[in-house]
Amino acid sequence: MTTMRGQPILRRTIVGLAATLSAAVTGVLIGSAIGVVEGNRMAPWMIARATGISAYLLLVLLVVLGLLLSHPSRTRIARPNPATRIRLHIVLAALTLALTIAHIVVLATDRFAGVGWRGASLPMQSAYRPVAVTLGVLGAWAGLVVGSTALLAGHLPQRLWWRVHKVAIVALLLVWLHGVLAGGDTPMLRWLYLSTGGLIAVVALSRYAARTPAEQIAHQEADR
Repeated sequence: MTTMRGQPILRRTIVGLAATLSAAVTGVLIGSAIGVVEGNRMAPWMIARATGISAYLLLVLLVVLGLLLSHPSRTRIARPNPATRIRLHIVLAALTLALTIAHIVVLATDRFAGVGWRGASLPMQSAYRPVAVTLGVLGAWAGLVVGSTALLAGHLPQRLWWRVHKVAIVALLLVWLHGVLAGGDTPMLRWLYLSTGGLIAVVALSRYAARTPAEQIAHQEADR
């Protein structure tokens, strides 16, 4: 059982990590802007890739934590306590959104990227790898829908909320394909996408294979 003394420490750790990551992203963005001013036309492209990969990794953590939050074995985990896990889930969602926005804005404003605002927000409007970029656009919109329903948790009917929240897996799949097709051009990145995709598959399989008969009936009723 988590002690009252341990809770503030964990919360400060989470806040500290969030602040550190935000500061790092801000610093990189400023550095890329300086690079552009100095004539480094590749700086926006590099920062777009960096923010995109970072957002993807946070999304993986977000989905893994979401699966663990509903895992039948979650009650066996004493620390961190359920309330802290939910707060961490929220922090990861906020950081994922922030980095995704940074990724989109940098690509949309980079005149050499061939994406533009239309390509960054609408399907098949990018001159650069239109299919791959479209998958990312659809994944971002799907993630926004999931995030919106998360904010409405407790205000929507449980069946409706559960069905829409399942779109998180669809969003992850779209973003994964986007990363593989648009950015998996080196052995290291291909290994990254394969390993994280495998991790999600293992956790999801564990999550749904461990369901009790009562939980299976409840899920079937919620899906009707």
